[in-house]
Amino acid sequence: MSREVRLEGVGLHTGERARVVLGACPGAVTLSSRGVSARIDQLEVAATARATTVQARGGGLRLGTVEHLFAALAGLGVVEGVEIAVEGPELPLLDGGAGAWCAALAELRVPSGSPRLRVTREAVLDVGPSRYELVPGADVDVAVRVELDDARLAADARWRGDPRDFVARIAPARTFALARDIDELVRRGLARHVDPACVVVLARDAIHHAGRPFSPDEPARHKLLDLLGDLYLHGGPPLGRVRASRPGHAANARALRRALDEGILAPL
Repeated sequence: MSREVRLEGVGLHTGERARVVLGACPGAVTLSSRGVSARIDQLEVAATARATTVQARGGGLRLGTVEHLFAALAGLGVVEGVEIAVEGPELPLLDGGAGAWCAALAELRVPSGSPRLRVTREAVLDVGPSRYELVPGADVDVAVRVELDDARLAADARWRGDPRDFVARIAPARTFALARDIDELVRRGLARHVDPACVVVLARDAIHHAGRPFSPDEPARHKLLDLLGDLYLHGGPPLGRVRASRPGHAANARALRRALDEGILAPL
């Protein structure tokens, strides 16, 4: 009998409930919704407003906020053997990071695989105010620097490819937002169902959080988590060093597409 794990929650950006079934099966990692299925390598970025939305089959498959699950797949090194079936317009927020996704994938007992991508040569890619520096190397090494103009926060986070370190340190990093962004979601009626323990809110006079303790580098670790999810969508994370300054979903998508098109990133 095939193994499967079910998860359910509310999407951050739509406020709608979503159900996800992760199933262990042979072959490539696939994503399906409303009867349409596609391999990860058949997906394309459809939108990047505050999250990564993917589509395939001419838009017949379209799902938002995929980056946290994709980060879990990247951090655990899962490159095949998982079917992801989704009911809803976006993936649920769950714990606000990738911890719940990692736990679910661990239940499937899917083995890790080897990286599928490598950095072929040194390059610097500028996308607006964001900068991506890539250097060939024998190991996975991904780092970010965030610039939030907030002395309370640490700017840097780094991950060197260890799945255990990802689970312990990167996966728990929660989604964060500026207070004014949360106010906008509330006005749209979308944030009222979100568990406050799943989101860190950065206000001028305080950092609001519940549940797990907050540390100054948590926003940077979450930006790193997001980058790993976006890298996974493009075949990564690669062997080699990737340094991203002021990363964001839109800039990630443009930089990674350019790196692939120019051969800076290439399949192993």
